[in-house]
Amino acid sequence: MSDESGEADRVRDEGFDDFLDAIESGEGFYLECPEGHGSLPPRRVCPHCGATDLEHVALPETGEIETYTTVHVAAPEFADDAPYVTAVADFGAVRLTGQLRELDAGELDVGTEVTVGIGESETADERVLAFRPR
Repeated sequence: MSDESGEADRVRDEGFDDFLDAIESGEGFYLECPEGHGSLPPRRVCPHCGATDLEHVALPETGEIETYTTVHVAAPEFADDAPYVTAVADFGAVRLTGQLRELDAGELDVGTEVTVGIGESETADERVLAFRPR
């Protein structure tokens, strides 16, 4: 299905898109159970202990890169984005995976401090988590 401009209508994934909306507005969060386990939405149950009493907790402003790789041969959904750097960053109770922006792999080290925001995939014009150096 498409609108009058010919663009395909996007299906909204309520839990994940709510998370992306919060990141985009500077109000990122994760979910925490009474035992202190952190997880990312969408969740109804803690994946570590099974607790159902999950609370929204503010995501720290910065995280640290734990690992990264440069993708040269991408899946079709990201073909026009390649090459790009994908990284995993530690934000305390949770780890996020996203694309690194404003730095290339040659300027990056494990431990580099980053912030998280939203970027767009050049191929699919979809929102992606994007890390930027602090």
